[in-house]
Order: sequence, then structure tokens, then C-alpha cells
Amino acid sequence: MQSSIKTYNKISSSLDLKIEPFDSTKRYTKPHKHNKYLEIVYFTKGSGYHHIDFKSYKIEPPVFFLIKKDQVHNWEINTEPKGYVIIIKELFLEKTLDKFINTQLYKLKNSSKVIIKEVDSSLEYLFKAMSLEIKQESANQEVIEGGLKSILAKLVGYTTTKFVTDYTSLSSGFLDLLSTQLKNNVAFYATQLHTTSQNLNAMCNKVFGKTTSDVIAEHIIKEIKRQLLFTNKSVSDIAYDLEFKDTSHFTKYFKRYVLQTPLQFKKAANT
Repeated sequence: MQSSIKTYNKISSSLDLKIEPFDSTKRYTKPHKHNKYLEIVYFTKGSGYHHIDFKSYKIEPPVFFLIKKDQVHNWEINTEPKGYVIIIKELFLEKTLDKFINTQLYKLKNSSKVIIKEVDSSLEYLFKAMSLEIKQESANQEVIEGGLKSILAKLVGYTTTKFVTDYTSLSSGFLDLLSTQLKNNVAFYATQLHTTSQNLNAMCNKVFGKTTSDVIAEHIIKEIKRQLLFTNKSVSDIAYDLEFKDTSHFTKYFKRYVLQTPLQFKKAANT
């Protein structure tokens, strides 16, 4: 096992958006993260499993998967896959002329897998058209953004999640921070987001149904589990990396939420 989780980069440094057919040779991959981009994969054919963090999802086309930048995932595809991939860098979301794209992605934030009841011809044509447009020497940015927004609108339409429209910007910013900077400190996030701890807590209660501390803890526990399962780091190393004051405090924190010590969790997961 490796000392850290591998990070893959499937997009050139000169690009901030990529839309192309799924590479049918990438049927089996090792657990990895992405280098500051999110990935949307739409399958029209194929079978097998998609492992995201600690869950395994069956590939049942037509279906799409969304892999966030902080998640660990890998493919286990046992028949030839067909479909499309969208890779979106943070830079694209910062520069986009149409900020509604950010709102659409926020609405998809809890959708690791969405099954579509039948093949959607228009969705397939949109993917095909966009994969061609983006390769043009003089690709039109408005066309690309319009096409991406259309694809995302179709995908949002297939989700069953109910959305809370208030606090969209604050909650989106909070989730972005949690994916890059993990600290067990409510005041830190409030300061970074230019708000108060009370306002941040009100947003978390309304949007997530949890306190700010519980939302932070959920992300910290996920990262601890990733480090325990996908690296060979010791418990003390993980505690140090996540800025816990000592291993004892780290173990008590983990056990409070998981009801197991880190070593008990790792042993149970590997049996």
C-alpha cells in the first residue's frame, strides 16, 4: 500500500474543461483522487462496479456518476463501456460567464450515482456535439458553456433531491473549503467565508440539517477513513496531518462518530 493517496491528472494544464467519449481501455483502475477537478461520467453501455470512497455502485446504464475532487474512486468494469466524460477544473468555474453552472453543480452535490430510466437521445446528442465543439481550433466559449449548462440541466432533472435555494453561495463556498482545508474549527471557516459563526451555523442547519461542527466532523471522518483504508500511514501520522493535538484526542474524536477506534475500523474493513 502507498504512503499517500494517488492523485491523477486527466486534463492538460492548458485546458480547464474537457468533454470527450469515455476511454474504453480504462476498465480497471486503482483507488485515486483527482487534481482539483470534478468529473462527471455518463454511461450508455457497460457493466461492473464504480467504487467511490467506502461505497460500491453497480454500473447500470444509462447512468451517470459524479466524482468530487476530494473523493477517492476506482473503476471495475467487466464489459466494454460506452459513454462520455466531463472534467471541470476549479478555474473554469471561477471564469465562467454563466454562474448558473455553479448552481447546477451545487444541486448535484449529493448525487454520486443517478440512474436514468431509459436512454435519453437528446442527452447523448448534447454530449456528442460538445465533445466535437470543444476540439475546434476556435471553439466558442458561449457555445461550450451553453452546452454544458444544457447537459447539467438534464442531469439535475433526473435527480430526486430536494434543493434549498437559500444560502447557495455560502454553502457552496463552505463545501469548497472543506474539500481543500480540513480544520476542526468553526471560526476558521466563518472567517474564510467572511461571515459569522452564527450565520454559518444557521446556514448549515437549514441546508444540511446539521450544526457546522457536525458538517465539519463528517468531512474530517471521511478523510480519516480514506487515509486508513487507502494509505499505509500510521494513526499518529494521520492525527498529525489533520492537526489534532495528540493521538489520544484523535482516537477519541474518531470513536465518538464511528463507535470504533481507528485501528478497529481499519481491521474490520480489511476482514
